[in-house]
Amino acid sequence: MTMLRFMDPFEDLDRMMGTFGGRWRGGIMPMDAFEHDGIYTLRFDLPGVDPENVDATVEGNVLTVTAERPVEEIEDVTWLLRERPSGTHRREIRLGGDRFDVGKVHADYTNGVLTVTIPMREEARPQKVAITSDSAKELTAGASA
Repeated sequence: MTMLRFMDPFEDLDRMMGTFGGRWRGGIMPMDAFEHDGIYTLRFDLPGVDPENVDATVEGNVLTVTAERPVEEIEDVTWLLRERPSGTHRREIRLGGDRFDVGKVHADYTNGVLTVTIPMREEARPQKVAITSDSAKELTAGASA
């Protein structure tokens, strides 16, 4: 069984990277994460970001997502409100130990959502353990005595 917490499986990873409770939590680059059949899926919301300005890299056991949304420059206007974040934004996720097959990470960017899939290494997946019992042998040995 994977040793990740139910509420937020990447909480420890974020804390290790110094982003725990920080501006990323539901902020500029919100992320959802889930696991199904040994494949971890991370989804980052990046609305309004051109796919050419999105980058995902894995170095060691750290996934880094970088996105750049340029400042919108419109001449001869008086801005009343500017809440949409601009600039370069980056999020790093530590991929805990040797459980993940970082050579098989896949990323797709569709409709402003970057989806990154990270498979668990086969040897790190839960394995069924055979259970034997000596009681059956004792019953057989006792019956023939």
